[in-house]
Order: sequence, then C-alpha cells, then structure tokens
Amino acid sequence: MSQAHADALDQLVRKVNVVTRLTESEERALRALPLIAKTFAAGQDFVREHDQPDHCALIVRGWASRYKTTSVGRRQILSLHFPGEIPDLQSLLLSTMDHSLAALTELAVAFIPHAAVRAAIQAEPHLAVPLWRLTLIDAALYREWLMVMGRLNAVQHMGHLFCELQMRLEAVGLASRETGFDFPITQTELGDAVGMSPVHVNRTIQDMRRLDLITWNQGRLLIHNFEDLADRSDFDPTYLHQSPSIGAF
Repeated sequence: MSQAHADALDQLVRKVNVVTRLTESEERALRALPLIAKTFAAGQDFVREHDQPDHCALIVRGWASRYKTTSVGRRQILSLHFPGEIPDLQSLLLSTMDHSLAALTELAVAFIPHAAVRAAIQAEPHLAVPLWRLTLIDAALYREWLMVMGRLNAVQHMGHLFCELQMRLEAVGLASRETGFDFPITQTELGDAVGMSPVHVNRTIQDMRRLDLITWNQGRLLIHNFEDLADRSDFDPTYLHQSPSIGAF
C-alpha cells in the first residue's frame, strides 16, 4: 500500500470516528479497502447527475461541492465537502445520481468500488451503522441549510455557514479557533451556496468585517469570536452530530 493510499484511509477512519467509535476490526476493514486515485481540476465534475456509479468517491485533498442546476444553467450548491468525506455514499443504495459533485479546488479523489464496500460490510456487519450514520448526517445538513436559507438574514446566513465549516473542519484537524481555516472558494461560488448574487455576497462580507466578526484574506478565514458569531447567527451544532457516543448500537 502506498503512503498516499494509507493517508487517504487514515482520513476516512478519522472522519468516521468523529460520529461513531469504530472497533479495531472495523478500522482494519476500512483500511483494507482498495482505492483508485484520480485528480480533478477546479470546476471539473467527478460525479454527474444521472450517472450510475459503481464506486464511491473519498475526498483526499481539496474542496468539493454537491450541486444541482436549473434547466437554464443556474447552479445551487447544496453542500461543501473536504478530505475524509464520501459525499456520494448514498450511491451504494441509490443507483442513479440525482445531483452532481464538482471540484472547487484542485481535487484528489480516491474511488472505492461499491463491491469492496459491500464486502467489508459483509465481513463486519456493524460497519453498516457508521456508514448509514454518515448519510443521515448529510440529510441533517440539508435540513439546516434549508431552514437557514429561508429564515435568516444575510449576515446570519453567512455566519451560520462559517460556524458550520469551523466545526466540521476542526473535527478532522483542518481548523483551529486561533488560526481559522483554509477557505479557497470564490465569492461567486459562495453566492451559489448561500443563494446570493456576488454583489450581495461582497456587501455581506464587508458588513461582517465592519462588525469585526471575521477576517477573510488570501484564501483563509478566521472567526474572531466563535461564540459571538454563533449566537448572532442562531447556530446550534446539534445537527452536525459530532458526538460518537450518541446513536451507537
């Protein structure tokens, strides 16, 4: 096994352990999964709507988005994804993709054959629980994003997203309260995630800077006072389900 292969599986194990504690045998089963490494340029799809994939995509490096487009090509980003995540895990059971996945930055992906995942679950039946839990948490994110889109103002909406990203990235060692996190997306892409025009995004970011809530500079974002921004943005992290003891069988 190459070091890159081992590192990718380390990221997966770390991500799963955020939400469910794996046994030693379950960790071994995950670390034994075969991977097919590929890279994608920023803006390139790695899964397309209506595809019928025979593999899942583990993100190894970079940022990705889940999105849908209207018939006239207008894009709505539905979620953001980072190393250690498998955003198309539901393709194990839903044969046809109803959305697309694209690289927001240069992206390294490790494809895991569905047959290998099913074999791992057959060998370790309880492994189905953490994988199912990951898809349920994805659904919880959709519910939260829908509520935020419909009921919070622009500064609250942006603040809520930044708090979510801080906590999700912290959980896998990619952020800290002191130094913030890499935020390598454009204002246009951010607008597609929060349902705002680029002009509205720019105005909202400037408002947040004037309120001394954030610094966003050279692709890195720092929340100045997380608790204050969370309170202003009506952010309750329950929907992230980051306690591994909850819901374990």
